[in-house]
Amino acid sequence: MILVNTDYISGKNLEMLGLVKGSTIQSKHVGKDIMSSFKTIVGGELKEYNEMMNEARAIATKRMVQEAEKLGADAIVNIRYASSAIMQGAAEVIAYGTAVKFV
Repeated sequence: MILVNTDYISGKNLEMLGLVKGSTIQSKHVGKDIMSSFKTIVGGELKEYNEMMNEARAIATKRMVQEAEKLGADAIVNIRYASSAIMQGAAEVIAYGTAVKFV
């Protein structure tokens, strides 16, 4: 499966199959959340949240690819990511794009 954030793939003619998406909502356990809140006082990178968001993007991407595979897609073009806070310490990540087949 080819994944790109452009609306084309060089040298390929594409047939659009439709929108595909994958999402997840992730949170950290209370202990790491409390430690991260202390970190905001002194500043610096919140590594636990970086890990959480990387994991969330990977899960959302995997779910998007699974949806595209069900359509018989060869690739997904125009991939985009969005995130939003659901509650303190929890975020939703959605990955979406257009499933395409090579013709």
